[in-house]
Amino acid sequence: MFFIHKSLVIFMGSILIAIGINLFLVPFHLLDGGGIGLGLIIHYLLDMKVGLAILCISTPIFLLAWIYFRAFFYNGIHGLLFSSVIIDFLYPLHIVGEKYITSEVIGALGGGVLIGLGIGSMLRSEITVGGTDLLAQMVANRLHINPGLCILSIDILVVSIGSVLVESVSLLYSCITVLSVGITTSFIVKNIIK
Repeated sequence: MFFIHKSLVIFMGSILIAIGINLFLVPFHLLDGGGIGLGLIIHYLLDMKVGLAILCISTPIFLLAWIYFRAFFYNGIHGLLFSSVIIDFLYPLHIVGEKYITSEVIGALGGGVLIGLGIGSMLRSEITVGGTDLLAQMVANRLHINPGLCILSIDILVVSIGSVLVESVSLLYSCITVLSVGITTSFIVKNIIK
């Protein structure tokens, strides 16, 4: 039963994250922060698949988890691998987003809430999609603070850097995305939304 529950959480969380990225963020060249944001920056600059970029970015962090937080490694590796595949599999949703999502504000809020729901539900089950979310989870565990706040801090840094590197990125709307992800993740992790 435990395995089935974790598998469902990974599946649903990955679907939510992939829809948030591909349907809402990619059409407007918006960024999230953390590993997803770094993956999006690489995608916008080099046209590399977002999921593959996230996988590459997450590998060194997972090596740290293997050494220092083995439970997070085991719980996170499945989330990383599955979400990376789903993100790239659902990439064609960006075409739907370009056609039907007409506002960057809707893109930022819709993408942020969906990604936050996916990340938050996975974090509640001690699963991560990797990247800086895993790093934030390790730091939060060590310092006994809310992982959503750690993620938010890292995300703001990534979005700021990304807005300088990628001309088409809107700093304002990407910050709205980050705030939406951080607030939604915090609510989910703190059991405010069940």
